[in-house]
Amino acid sequence: MSSSEVETHMVLATGLEVTDDTLSVELVDGRTIAVPLAWYPRLMHATAAERGNWRLIAGGRGIHWDGIDEDVSVSNLLLLTAARPMRR
Repeated sequence: MSSSEVETHMVLATGLEVTDDTLSVELVDGRTIAVPLAWYPRLMHATAAERGNWRLIAGGRGIHWDGIDEDVSVSNLLLLTAARPMRR
């Protein structure tokens, strides 16, 4: 694997936090991925209660929000952050 490739197999979420502008996902290996909420319009336009109603799926490989029918894959989050780093 080259240094530019992103290791995504068996990366699992253990928790998350959604603020008004950021989705932060805690990983089993201790890392936290933070991405702009604008990358997920359903989450961005959801209420705080809807954002808080999430559950881990597939053993932590993804996150599902029942009220807005949104699914986010942890491996896709890793790929997106590698391709489009968050600007500060």
